[in-house]
Amino acid sequence: MSMEQMFSVAGSALSAQLTRLNATASNIANASNVASSEEEAYRGKRVVFRTLVENEMVGTETNFAGSVTVEGWVNDPSLPIRMYSPENPIANEDGYVFKSNVDEMEEMIELTAASRADQSSIEGLSTAKQMMMRTLEVMTA
Repeated sequence: MSMEQMFSVAGSALSAQLTRLNATASNIANASNVASSEEEAYRGKRVVFRTLVENEMVGTETNFAGSVTVEGWVNDPSLPIRMYSPENPIANEDGYVFKSNVDEMEEMIELTAASRADQSSIEGLSTAKQMMMRTLEVMTA
């Protein structure tokens, strides 16, 4: 694997994890939102990744095999939480509001996992840099 490929793969992983972190931050920010119906309630977002098994051309750039791309976003399929709150001005006719289906603890786990994935990518870049430096040292000795 060339140095260009190593940096490209690690960079794609960092970019994908940044998207995951943004989705998680959005979920946490909307965790306590309520709505008057189940359809209007905020649903947690999940990022869908795809790993390339062969090189792929995107315009004039090459995404190398092993790179990660973001395929899109999907809504968490779990149901919003129905809470009885007749004093709430947006409560439905039965006195219920619907809280987002985001679980803050699950989101904290997502943050931790994304952070560790970032650390792994950075470690890979650091190792590649060390290899380049040692190669230069050997060549100039």
